[in-house]
Amino acid sequence: MGPQPVVDDPDTAGFFAAAAEGRLAVCHCASCDAVLHPPVGYCRTCGGFGQRWQDVAPRGRIYSYSVVTHQVHPDFPTPYTLLLIELDERPEVRLVGRLDGRPEVHVGRPVVADFPPAADGPRRPTWRLA
Repeated sequence: MGPQPVVDDPDTAGFFAAAAEGRLAVCHCASCDAVLHPPVGYCRTCGGFGQRWQDVAPRGRIYSYSVVTHQVHPDFPTPYTLLLIELDERPEVRLVGRLDGRPEVHVGRPVVADFPPAADGPRRPTWRLA
């Protein structure tokens, strides 16, 4: 089954609820609409409490990456490539992704999120090269 995300945390539950429906969502302040990333219940911009989740296009670009060659967990065979993805619609939001193996990647390369059904836990975005 492998490591599973916590899907009922008050700060991040909206992300996983959207992913369960095949959508990518970003957290915003319910008062001033500032992006809250990483998601928190308190807005650093206006001091308000409360959040809402807004859908964004599941597209971005590789901001940074690293190829992992030393296996640290049996559920993650090496090699794999970790990605830091800057979202096209919200460049201030960066998400972590993973690709199997050592694909041809470079900073700026477009990626797209898919939401395949998960047999072993909650549905979540997986990234592929565009």
